[in-house]
Amino acid sequence: MPASLQTLILLTCSNVFMTFAWYAHLKDMNNKPWMIAALASWGIALFEYLLQVPANRIGYTVMSLPQLKIMQEVIALSVFMPFAVLYMKVELKWDFLWAALCLMGAVYFMFRSHP
Repeated sequence: MPASLQTLILLTCSNVFMTFAWYAHLKDMNNKPWMIAALASWGIALFEYLLQVPANRIGYTVMSLPQLKIMQEVIALSVFMPFAVLYMKVELKWDFLWAALCLMGAVYFMFRSHP
């Protein structure tokens, strides 16, 4: 499997964990003390790091650091939007599309030249 595809898969999985670690407590633990939510989030985030660190190490063999970062940001928002709409019940707005198009511009500028 190509390194870039391995990186994409690992970063996507890690971002699922991180999105839940950062935001799910707002819905699921809203009535708990913040310290309990923080500890639960740290527990979830451990799995994120177990995927994110190898993803970045693999990706860095074929991409530059700025390319890795923009890839991670696009993946993060690609994971976040379905999470926000489907899990957190945020209203879908046209602004999400416009923001995604801006990100595609960022991807273009980061990847138009090789590392």
